[in-house]
Amino acid sequence: MRYEKNKMRVVIGPCCPTIFAPKEDFGLHHSNSFWILKGFRLPVGLVSCNGYANHPSLLGIELLNEPSASRVPLDVLISYYSKGYQIVQKYSSSAYVIICQRIGNADPLELYQANIGFSNIVVDLHYYNLFDTFFVNMSAADNIEYILKSRQTQLQVLNKANGPLVFIGEWVNEWTVTNGSQVDYQDFGRSQLEVYDTASFGWAYWTLKNYRKHWDFEWNINNNYLQLGESSKQKISSGAWLLALAYWCLNLDYIL
Repeated sequence: MRYEKNKMRVVIGPCCPTIFAPKEDFGLHHSNSFWILKGFRLPVGLVSCNGYANHPSLLGIELLNEPSASRVPLDVLISYYSKGYQIVQKYSSSAYVIICQRIGNADPLELYQANIGFSNIVVDLHYYNLFDTFFVNMSAADNIEYILKSRQTQLQVLNKANGPLVFIGEWVNEWTVTNGSQVDYQDFGRSQLEVYDTASFGWAYWTLKNYRKHWDFEWNINNNYLQLGESSKQKISSGAWLLALAYWCLNLDYIL
């Protein structure tokens, strides 16, 4: 298999038919919400884990994508994550269980305090300088300062916290700045890489290919808008970190 041949590891994402939330219902086309959780319908990938638990390319399974803080009560989410963790552990003691932060007005530290699991657990953070009026009037310099101060400080706290590892599971070299130059984008991307490289479980860019050029990882690299530093290059070439996930919703048989 090509992933085995290239020594790549696979994270099975949660966007499969049983948990996909339609855009018109929840606002974000790849988010999951309360109606899914209240019946504890766990992702299809967890069932598949029984057959692929010992596959050398399996790195981990993410249980849910972007639960909404305004729609998903914390106790319901913790119960869901705990059940999912137990299922994965039942089939594989080596696979990482990835749990996504609540999107909106919520602190990811709440998942560190939940005692969902004792080993091989990762908190997935999605870092965008988008989708929030907070960023609308920011200049290029303001955006970069926010990365280097607020995001870096949060990562330092989470990296030092007992419990889960930290994964920047989604980020993009795009913002609300309308007149950003190529140099501005380079500086913005460099700042993000500098900070996200410190995450204990690594990072993944959203996405490998996209019709919006600044969301397209290959376009950014090929057109010199995103410049990988030596640290990022070494981790990518060694296969130690996840790089660009084209889709979270993938067919397990196709991947493995």
